[in-house]
Formats: sequence, C-alpha cells, structure tokens
Amino acid sequence: MKVSAIRNGKMIIKVSEVKEAAGDGFRISEEFYYELDRQVNEIIEEAKRRAKKNGRRTIKPYDL
Repeated sequence: MKVSAIRNGKMIIKVSEVKEAAGDGFRISEEFYYELDRQVNEIIEEAKRRAKKNGRRTIKPYDL
C-alpha cells in the first residue's frame, strides 16, 4: 500500500515528523502513516461537529 492521502490528495500528518517522534531504532510501515492520517482526519471531523452543535465556528481543545 502506498502512503496516500485521504483529503484532496494531501496528508495532514508530516511523515518526517512522525519518523522523528518514533525515535531511533524504529521503522514505520507505510500502512501506519495511512491509518494515522485517517484517524487524525476523523478526530478533526468530530471536533468540527461538536463545535457546530454548540453554535461555534471555532474548534476548541475541549471539542476533542
């Protein structure tokens, strides 16, 4: 599976930052990046729904 984007052909996560966060001694599969990006998108969409439900157009930390 290729590292691919979910939104408009572009990933939200930055592959190089994820590699750095994982630290030395760890390799990361391409599928991991895909799944991480999918989950980040899902979290953002849920936060948007919560903000909208509360009459706001600003997403706040407590929307997570």
